[in-house]
Amino acid sequence: MDKGYEKEGFEGLKIKASVAQRFRVFCKRLSKSQSMTLMAMMDFFEVNEISPDERLGPSHRTLERKLNKRMNAIIAIIKSIEKSQTKPTQAMLEALFTQTETEEAKPLIMKRDDELDDARFEDWDGKDF
Repeated sequence: MDKGYEKEGFEGLKIKASVAQRFRVFCKRLSKSQSMTLMAMMDFFEVNEISPDERLGPSHRTLERKLNKRMNAIIAIIKSIEKSQTKPTQAMLEALFTQTETEEAKPLIMKRDDELDDARFEDWDGKDF
């Protein structure tokens, strides 16, 4: 018997047989007596200040599906940004930094073998032409 309600008597309610059968199945699923199940249902509606005729909106499953779709869309957007912006920018920066390192190692002006040394022109006064 339900605790705190052992000494109370029973009352009869007139409900349709199909509703009574459905209610009994519901009580078994909750593992509660019919009285405790009905009391829990009434408490739920009173505490949450809703009517049994009101709809609560989308179910938990539909909300979960919508969230999963949005998460998949966000992941796709992030991957797209990574492919189109982040990786090319990173490659350009790496190329820029590796290029400056190699340029520093090379002399800026290189002397060709066929160029004349300045030492050859030290005694030239420029009046030959």
